[in-house]
Amino acid sequence: MNLRRLDSDALPVETTALAKALLGCILVRAGEDGTVAGRIVETEAYLPNDPACHAFSGKSSRNATLFGPPHRAYVYQIYGTSFCFNLASEREGEGAGVLVRALEPIDGLAIMARRRGVERARDLCRGPGRLCRALAIDRSFDGTDLFSDPFLWLARDDWAKARVRRSPRIGITRAADRRLRFYLAGSPHVSGPARLSPA
Repeated sequence: MNLRRLDSDALPVETTALAKALLGCILVRAGEDGTVAGRIVETEAYLPNDPACHAFSGKSSRNATLFGPPHRAYVYQIYGTSFCFNLASEREGEGAGVLVRALEPIDGLAIMARRRGVERARDLCRGPGRLCRALAIDRSFDGTDLFSDPFLWLARDDWAKARVRRSPRIGITRAADRRLRFYLAGSPHVSGPARLSPA
């Protein structure tokens, strides 16, 4: 693959714009057992003062990364077993983030399959918990600078982005009707019910 690592000027600093800009980018994870990578095909925006955002109740030890420099990795655990990978998305001091919900696996599929215990490529990274397991992303990556870290970073290649569509976010109860989920039209790797992802 002809990957070009993103630098700090490559992504916008604003939550909705970042959620769209991340689509088509490649998330790369280097580890002792090899390198894996996937193209981002689905994101969700969690805005400042958004009741569904982890930053809504103010800064804490758990969500401090959301209030830090933009584009740092924010990783949290759900259900006591799975992790979710996000990026801080606003200027420092203003809490907001973008959840990466799904990837299209493009490199290291055998490693991902071993970690996930499944073989079908479509199921490796379809959903935030699945993609974190496939890429071996856990809470230790919270706060990671994705522009300088040797183990987790973002890249681009020469792929031409597909059409971006939007829908309500998935799996939340607060502000559930807001159309802040973005995905690449026609991708079989997006998560959630098919009715939410028309091509």
